[in-house]
Amino acid sequence: MDKRQPYSDEYYMDEAIQEAKKAEIIDEVPIGAVVVYQGQIIGRGHNLRETSHDPTSHAEICAIRAAAEFMGDWRLEECDIYVTLEPCPMCAGAIIQARMRTCIYGTVDPKAGCVDTLFHLLTEERFNHQTEVVRGIRQQECAELLKLFFRKLRKRKKG
Repeated sequence: MDKRQPYSDEYYMDEAIQEAKKAEIIDEVPIGAVVVYQGQIIGRGHNLRETSHDPTSHAEICAIRAAAEFMGDWRLEECDIYVTLEPCPMCAGAIIQARMRTCIYGTVDPKAGCVDTLFHLLTEERFNHQTEVVRGIRQQECAELLKLFFRKLRKRKKG
């Protein structure tokens, strides 16, 4: 029996985790994101940097692009983004530029996280827009995906 409730943070984060698993299948760092508008997922994305040879092909950017195309507008003011890993400076900037309402993330990024860890870009009052932040949704599952991926990667490099 599926215990996930539609329209809950856990439900949408599970969808982002499914996106992260798509990245892992193609040997990309398993990070996924979904953009939600009025309960509907309007943008999905997973890391494609290695595949596309594009440093901007982060999960969040891919999901935001799809959502903007769906909406026919770059302003995503009534949208929420769910992402498995705390956004980096580029992705946090894109969330601000899209004027997104809320960013919900799974696990922290100690090396590049710019929502809570290194900087607090989404809530910086000097910007013309602030985004609400929700942390730690499905934290363990999100962290585990990354740990297992990098463990396998290190093992492959040694062997």
